[in-house]
Amino acid sequence: MNAGAAPATRRRLPTGWLLLAPALLLTGVLLIGLGQMLELSLHELDLSNYRLKPEYSLANYETVLSRPVTWRVLLRTFAGAGLVTLATLILAFPYAYLLVRTPSALVRKALLVALFLPFFIGQVVRAYGWLIILGREGLANAVLTGLGLPAQDLLFSYGTVLFGLVQYMLPFAVLLLIPALAAIPDDIERASEGLGANWPSTFLFVLLPLARPGLIGASVVVFTLTLTDFAMPEILGGGTQDFFASAIYDAFFQISNAGQGAALAMLLTGLGSAVVAVIFILAGTGTLGFRQSR
Repeated sequence: MNAGAAPATRRRLPTGWLLLAPALLLTGVLLIGLGQMLELSLHELDLSNYRLKPEYSLANYETVLSRPVTWRVLLRTFAGAGLVTLATLILAFPYAYLLVRTPSALVRKALLVALFLPFFIGQVVRAYGWLIILGREGLANAVLTGLGLPAQDLLFSYGTVLFGLVQYMLPFAVLLLIPALAAIPDDIERASEGLGANWPSTFLFVLLPLARPGLIGASVVVFTLTLTDFAMPEILGGGTQDFFASAIYDAFFQISNAGQGAALAMLLTGLGSAVVAVIFILAGTGTLGFRQSR
């Protein structure tokens, strides 16, 4: 009898929770860190000794929210994240579609190699690579002067930062779009064309709606990563095109005001989370492939 009960006991093991344990552990560590950051943001800097005051207050938030520069940098950061997300999706979708639909194994392998190659190069290395390419004596200006055009100042501008971020985010978007496109059978596109729809109509009214889970997931990932990125704005912007992550860094390490830096970090976290929550509320959890309870 005990031997017969053993398989049933094994089936009752919480394997799902065991598989989730590493992710739950990392989430718990993240929440602890956010809690400590929140606690730190409630202590104002004492200018007499440059230590945080022991009493709790909202002075850091009042200071941060009352400064016009905070809202200016926030607007620049959110606008940049939106533009990078849009540009990345426009470039990533045809790449992912070609990778999924191409009948050539050689082309698919080449696209996969090109997709994964950037992951072997760190973000900072890539940013410095663009410094060399876009510099005054770099490859881009060498091409311009070779064509008889004057050399341009391509570095340390808002557009250059966005360009670098799009290049960095592109592989992430492609990886998130591939499963969504692979789940769409070829027969659906052929059926649409067989019913008289041309390819643009099939793309707009069949392919895009069916790829919605991948588009929403890629948008959220690219937007949030761009929103908090530090290396590209700092290196390609040269400190003149500050994004909000640069403002947080300056508060912590330039003016040594940890309380104010924590307040800025919590503000960015709260606003970014609110935007993502609105996206999920409007799109619904079902858009990511989860079954919604009725």
